[in-house]
This record gives sequence, structure tokens and C-alpha cells, in this order.
Amino acid sequence: MGVILTDLAAKEIRKIVSDNELSQEQIFLRVGVKGGGCSGFSYVLDLTENRRETDEQFELDGIVVICDPKSLLYLDGVTIDFKDELMGRGFVFNNPNATTTCGCGSSFAV
Repeated sequence: MGVILTDLAAKEIRKIVSDNELSQEQIFLRVGVKGGGCSGFSYVLDLTENRRETDEQFELDGIVVICDPKSLLYLDGVTIDFKDELMGRGFVFNNPNATTTCGCGSSFAV
């Protein structure tokens, strides 16, 4: 199943790439998890030109997404959305694998 990007998230990522004058052909969206945060794991979302040999790579809505195999175990089926609301603006992860999430939505437990 992998990672899912909503149309709004993909649009915002393309805007960030354009606003920062990055090369669409040389940039990857790195999605991952790392230990830490209120609930045990926190999400990683980064634009990078560096791809590791072990990274899984797939294209979503014209954006090349890379993810290390270990993170993909925790992110299989996750939907990344973008919210621009009165109370906050940013990327939101909807992770069906998470058993608990923190109040800020940036960390989770499985």
C-alpha cells in the first residue's frame, strides 16, 4: 500500500520546491520515522537531493517519495495531508498503524 499524499499535500510540496527554486528532477521527498516524541516515534518529512541505496522509491502525483525500509513498516497506509486552518498550518499524518498519537499529531506509538 505504501504512503498516500492528498492533493493538497502534493500541491504544497510542489509550491515549496518552486518557492525555494529547487530542481523538481533532483529533489526527493523523504518520509520516515525516528525514535522520540511524546508517544515514542516522530515523523520525518524532508526535501533532499540524497537518496540512499536501501531507500524504497515511488512516485506520487509527480513527486518522487523515498523512505527507508524500516520506516515503511510503520508508515504503510499512512496518508499525508496538508491543513491550512485558523488554528494551524502544516502537514498532517493519518496513520492507521498508530495505536496512540500525541495531542500535537507529530508523534505516535504502535
